[in-house]
Amino acid sequence: MRLSRATAVAGMVLAALPTAAFAQSRLTLSSVFADADETMKALMTALIVAALAAIVVTALKLASGRRLNGGSAFVSALRLGGPLIGLMGAAFVLLMGFIGIANAGGPVPVTVLAPGFAEAALLFLLGLLAGVVGVICHWIIEARIDRTVLQS
Repeated sequence: MRLSRATAVAGMVLAALPTAAFAQSRLTLSSVFADADETMKALMTALIVAALAAIVVTALKLASGRRLNGGSAFVSALRLGGPLIGLMGAAFVLLMGFIGIANAGGPVPVTVLAPGFAEAALLFLLGLLAGVVGVICHWIIEARIDRTVLQS
């Protein structure tokens, strides 16, 4: 069975991390983001940008007055998809971590595992944050539509 490049790299990184993990000072949100894989950084950034875009779309809809223009589908998709995307990213990070642990061949200290768990938790948190922002923005848009329709 041939191992993928990501699996091999994860195993080598986890095998080399015990010395690096003890040399690190403190784990912060910025260090978790900085140490994340490029794909996970893109996913984290996309979740943050999507939450901010939902706020902008909602503000534009509120500023448009009585006109009913687009944007509701994006906010609705974000409220449902944000948590799922965050969960998918977290599951991927945990899966790669467990594959790395299995390939390490010996006991792995918790201090080596903590950054991976923190990355997975951050992805899940960002997905939930995007979903909550989507839900609140959706409620605001729906209330605006209801008021507009009832006043007609």
